[in-house]
Amino acid sequence: MFIAPWIWGTVTILCCVYWFLIGRRRRRRQGEPPLENGFLPYLGCALQFGANPLEFLREKQKKHGHIFTCRIAGKYIHFLTDPFSYHSLIRHGKHLDWKKFHFAASAKAFGHGSIDPAEGNTTENFHQTFIRTLQGNALDPLIEAMMENLQYVMLQSRASKLQANTWVTEGLYAFCCRVMFESGFLTLFGTEFNASHDKNVLKQETERAHILNALENFKEFDKIFPALVAGLPIHLFKSAHSAREQLGEALLHKNLLKRNKLSELVTLRMFLNDTLSTFDDKEKAKTHVAVLWASQANTIPATFWSLFYLIKSPEAMTAATEEVQTTLESAGEKISLDSKNISLNRKQLDNMPILDSIIKEAMRLSSASMTLRVAKEDFTLHLEKEFYNIRRDDIVALYPQLLHFDPEIYDDPLTFKYNRYLDENGGEKTDFYRNGGKLKYYYMPFGTGIAKCPGRLFAVHEIKQFLTLILSYFEIELVDSNVQCPTLDQSRAGLGILQPTNDVDFRYRLKFL
Repeated sequence: MFIAPWIWGTVTILCCVYWFLIGRRRRRRQGEPPLENGFLPYLGCALQFGANPLEFLREKQKKHGHIFTCRIAGKYIHFLTDPFSYHSLIRHGKHLDWKKFHFAASAKAFGHGSIDPAEGNTTENFHQTFIRTLQGNALDPLIEAMMENLQYVMLQSRASKLQANTWVTEGLYAFCCRVMFESGFLTLFGTEFNASHDKNVLKQETERAHILNALENFKEFDKIFPALVAGLPIHLFKSAHSAREQLGEALLHKNLLKRNKLSELVTLRMFLNDTLSTFDDKEKAKTHVAVLWASQANTIPATFWSLFYLIKSPEAMTAATEEVQTTLESAGEKISLDSKNISLNRKQLDNMPILDSIIKEAMRLSSASMTLRVAKEDFTLHLEKEFYNIRRDDIVALYPQLLHFDPEIYDDPLTFKYNRYLDENGGEKTDFYRNGGKLKYYYMPFGTGIAKCPGRLFAVHEIKQFLTLILSYFEIELVDSNVQCPTLDQSRAGLGILQPTNDVDFRYRLKFL
């Protein structure tokens, strides 16, 4: 629904004539929020929104107040912009469906049948599957596996290129993309060999080649993901369609069964696919492609922004390095380049508030997620001091970037401050205010309520592990210390962490250990 302006050209060609003939503009009824139909049939305000969502919403907020309705790509979306009203979305849960949009978007983008149990293809509760396998005790083996795989990918698999005192220059985003994708893939979908014991170099290189090929397919598919969510058919994008099919082929159950160390998430999903669904083999594989995309699409850019801001800020680099060294010393871990890996458990990683603050601040500056709920029926939305009538099938939305960039909440909001989420004692800061009132919702890159991203804990731990290992094993610096911060790619607004519009060169070398 929320895509780049160039894609709207295709949408316009396909839709405008049809909607000029039959499209009707909604009229605001008594008790409804202020309405913006836009000038274009069907698209409505989509072009203006897609060009710069934050400025568009700020303009409408200034014009209409803290709630208003916009027609975007055939949908009527009610935007709540007052953070003190965010809890209304939770309070009206019985009237609002958080699954409908996500189920429909997944089927459009990944090409599997509907995963809505009401449609009869499966009875699996996907949200519960993710909660069960990504949180609580299930998080510990994931963290352990990711720590091992990150060190394998960073060090062992590239040993021939990492010579002492030799700088390696690479694009920072490309580096984060490669390391996080390969490590994350191995953690969730296992390996074709045992990295700890199988020293067959040819077998290892073959495995790496397969995963890096999957990375290229992932990037090709991910480029047009916003267009798919908007409803454009994937067959308009031949190379992306081919890339998605190749990803699905690699994740067929018959191929996954050949791999070692599959995560609990994948093994459980395979079992539930086989026992609770009527999907064919290709559709089952495409639900795994959805898992792969969900595990990487936001984690990779979040890792990039965290590392970029860390390198760019000498104060952050000093504080983070000291915290990492202290944590490793207290855990009895010594940094070396022999076969012994660094190992930090969840409790030790959780006790790293400086890295937490750095990651939060980087995500605050780069997140453009959107919380969406679909009205199940006509109902009245009660806010703090007023109420509004909402029609069935309309969408109620929060756009947290308005919150994250609000100067009344965050002083100098466009500036990276590594300690913004640290209190005076060096612990986590949770007290944020607006107009004198304490905010319950002040940081929302993962959504809110029951639909809050179930993999958020693992994602933050992944990034924290990545930064810990980078600071432990490498000297790092930007090739151009005065390089400007890349701009955010607005084509992905509404989908999570925005990617940079351009890469930034950096260089790294092994420390003398």
